[in-house]
Amino acid sequence: MNHIDRIRYNIMRPYFLLCAFSTLLISCEDFLEKNPTTQISSPTFWKTQNDADMALAGVYSRLNVNSFNYEGVYSLDIMAGDANEGAQSLGASSTGSFALGNMEAVSGGLLANIYNECYRGVGSCNFFLANIDNVDMPENVRTIYKAEVQFLRGLFYFNLVDFYGGVPLYTTPVTIEEGTIAKSTKEQVYAQVLSDLDFAIANLPNTDYSSGGHAVRGSALALKSRVLLNMSDWTGAAAAAKQVMDEGQFSLSDNYKTMFLAEGQTNNPEIMFSTKYLNPDNSSQQDIRVLWHGIWNPRGELRDAYECIDGLPITASPLYDPTNWKLNRDPRLEENIRAFTDPAIKASGEVVQFAWNGISQTGLSPVKGGNVETLPIDYSTRSEQDWILIRYAEVLLNFAEATNEAQGPTAAVYDAINDLRARPGVEMPSLPAGLTKEQMRDRIWNERRVEFPFEGMRYRDIRRWKLAETYINTLVEPGSNIQRVFDPAKHYLFPFPQSEIDINPNLVQNPGY
Repeated sequence: MNHIDRIRYNIMRPYFLLCAFSTLLISCEDFLEKNPTTQISSPTFWKTQNDADMALAGVYSRLNVNSFNYEGVYSLDIMAGDANEGAQSLGASSTGSFALGNMEAVSGGLLANIYNECYRGVGSCNFFLANIDNVDMPENVRTIYKAEVQFLRGLFYFNLVDFYGGVPLYTTPVTIEEGTIAKSTKEQVYAQVLSDLDFAIANLPNTDYSSGGHAVRGSALALKSRVLLNMSDWTGAAAAAKQVMDEGQFSLSDNYKTMFLAEGQTNNPEIMFSTKYLNPDNSSQQDIRVLWHGIWNPRGELRDAYECIDGLPITASPLYDPTNWKLNRDPRLEENIRAFTDPAIKASGEVVQFAWNGISQTGLSPVKGGNVETLPIDYSTRSEQDWILIRYAEVLLNFAEATNEAQGPTAAVYDAINDLRARPGVEMPSLPAGLTKEQMRDRIWNERRVEFPFEGMRYRDIRRWKLAETYINTLVEPGSNIQRVFDPAKHYLFPFPQSEIDINPNLVQNPGY
């Protein structure tokens, strides 16, 4: 195998090696695995490029956790108010309870998972970077491997700073005794994220992502645009997104629906980075969770955000029929949401009724990421569709939002949004000319909502727009009429898990918890 082939190998093919490495990598669970193992540093490892390949696959395997798949992102959409948790899933530490404002340091669940899983990822990255120089391999290949891992570390730390603010910052492996430092400031963590991403941008190959399954230059540039947008660095965010657009390695998919299914993901030009799956060794329960358990119920507010095909909202369009909400609507609506009572229609034309484990609280069910060809589903069902973490549609909308904030609704802003709306199979009308900056902002915000449902974007968006308390506190739970609560004094950040406060006396809890 030549050097380039090694760089671009599909991490799913040698998955038995990945599992073997991951088993060793997670052999020490103490203190969030900031010192993940001592076994792999033995004289029998970190010698050959095959060792490096196995180690790199192990680092990528850190994405196969709730924080980076359908479990985490659907849960974030519950917290954003675009979905409800199914009645059969409600519990004291459930995401549905968090959405009601019941968020505490001892809550566990999503609030602790993001922290724990991202630090395990950071620990794996640091361990890799501390040992890769011991391997006998071509220097140019080693640099690319380092760039991939620094991209991943940037991704893990970005999630941490986004949800928890300032956090303890580790860039080298540490012992348990060394892992009790105070948290760095939010600005310091962002600086580390950008440093990692800049190294990745400078050293990753400028190729497509889908053919190899490894982070590439465009993956890092797209993530950088997301990070800078979060920091309200409009000029920087627009520039990073524009660089992706200009370099031309990525474009919009010609099939919105199959982009989220295995059949449409091979060589898909829109997918820029994803959590990878491949049956039978590395499968997921995605179809079980999306199409059978019924634990994620889209809300009517999300359904009503989709325009009619004339480009007008349902409150203004003469085409809207309240007795048939699907009629004359943005085609993305039915690619994301179905009525709970709708049957599934397979490619063969066979009509299959869903056998949901519980009744939808909203009368709606999700579509995105569910493969109806797997029906009827049972616990033996295994899914292999990758979960998309970054795609080109976000680059266009990042560019549009950042440019509009910096310069107003320029022609380039219109072009980016209209290109997205005109994608094959969607073909929505162009935005009307003459919008003000504020009107364009509203259109961009809504475009993000209807383009990215159930991808974990909405909760992050309404927090960075400082809309969370304005929107979430207007919502009530169907059936119970319990009011949702978002307290801006505390809920813009998650609490640090109490277990971490107990371990690290220098870690100060976030305000209000």
